Amino acid sequence: MDALFHPLPTSQLPVNTDLLHLDERPARPVTYDSPALEVMTDLRVLDPVSIAEDATLDAAHTLMVSRAIRLLFVTDGDHHLTGVITATDVLGERPMQCIHQDGKRHTEILVRDVMTPRTQLDTLQLKDVSHAKVGQLIATMKQLGRQHTLVVEHNAHTGHHELCGLFSTSHIARRLGVSLNFIRVPQTFSEIQHTLTHPA
Repeated sequence: MDALFHPLPTSQLPVNTDLLHLDERPARPVTYDSPALEVMTDLRVLDPVSIAEDATLDAAHTLMVSRAIRLLFVTDGDHHLTGVITATDVLGERPMQCIHQDGKRHTEILVRDVMTPRTQLDTLQLKDVSHAKVGQLIATMKQLGRQHTLVVEHNAHTGHHELCGLFSTSHIARRLGVSLNFIRVPQTFSEIQHTLTHPA
């Protein structure tokens, strides 16, 4: 083994070495012609954040805020993926529909009541994304009318598809320095209440 692999040269840690957090690292410039992979959240290297489908809506909102994210993967008791819940689901019309149609109090609304089930989720194939540009991705998300799009990859060994990536319009907009608000999302519960009591 020693004859095959030689150790790398080392040096003392330089005095001017900084500890940078992820959000402090300079990102490479992104344009509409950049590879789509430049703006994909790679779930092969980042742990996806999930929540149980029987958790409360308030718990989902709290988790989103604490992790500074706008999408959670939803799982059942066996930890199988059953859908996703987004900030649009939490802060949009669906909770109010549960209150008015089902007679539930807000504290009684569960994630499964407002999530988007897996049968209604559109996905992109990684092999297609690998050759796509950011502009093509934006056009796709605009056509779907979604703020998030999932990416899957086929595992030849298991015969299953694996969730390997996620696109978010808010992340893409930050990288491009433009606005990509396809869907208006109320930011707070009080804003929703104001909308309901002061209709346009």
